[in-house]
Amino acid sequence: MVYAYMRQVPSFPHLTIQQSEILSFSLKHALKIDKEVVEYATKNLLLDERKDFEEFLKTMEEGNTVVVSSLFVLSDKVEELIKVINCMLSHNVDLWIVDSNILMNKDTNMVDIFPLLDELRQEEKEKTNNIGRPKGSKSSSKFDVYQREIITYLGEGMSVSAIARELDVSRSSLKDYIESRGIKELVEGSWIEMNRSKETRGVDNTILICPFEKEQEEIKQKVS
Repeated sequence: MVYAYMRQVPSFPHLTIQQSEILSFSLKHALKIDKEVVEYATKNLLLDERKDFEEFLKTMEEGNTVVVSSLFVLSDKVEELIKVINCMLSHNVDLWIVDSNILMNKDTNMVDIFPLLDELRQEEKEKTNNIGRPKGSKSSSKFDVYQREIITYLGEGMSVSAIARELDVSRSSLKDYIESRGIKELVEGSWIEMNRSKETRGVDNTILICPFEKEQEEIKQKVS
């Protein structure tokens, strides 16, 4: 089942624009849209308040595909996005992002997705501060060329000091860069939760858990 997911709230692109972009993309990639799902709201609600969207995520099954015109249609908050993506991938769902021409699935590398999340995080900060640079802009850094390596090393569990030695750069400057870009938080909060199998030593098993299902299970355990 291939779903076209659209969301209509104030300040978001109109549904007709989202629909047009998705249809054009689907034709180009030979995707047949089986069902259009539209989320309406009079304001931009937090993820926990979007019950219909939560129910939609719970219906996802292995082999489903979801197509959205832009990543921020799912949420314009990084932490919420990670939660949504985690839930989709836990059910082996493919997620197509039209404007970035990116397919997210369990094989997707965090390094490839980080620029999108980083851009959204920068916009979040600008909205909070409501001052400074124009929306969408951010200062460049000499460490930008090392971004992929930094994300990979952090994902492997390397310390900032070890990464600085590997890249032959100043530890303090690297630490400032990682903190200013929120890289460590994004890597640690990524949608893939790695657990080491107790039965099979030396083998890493990737276990994807839908956060909504995880929270419900924790509530059930507390009640019992």
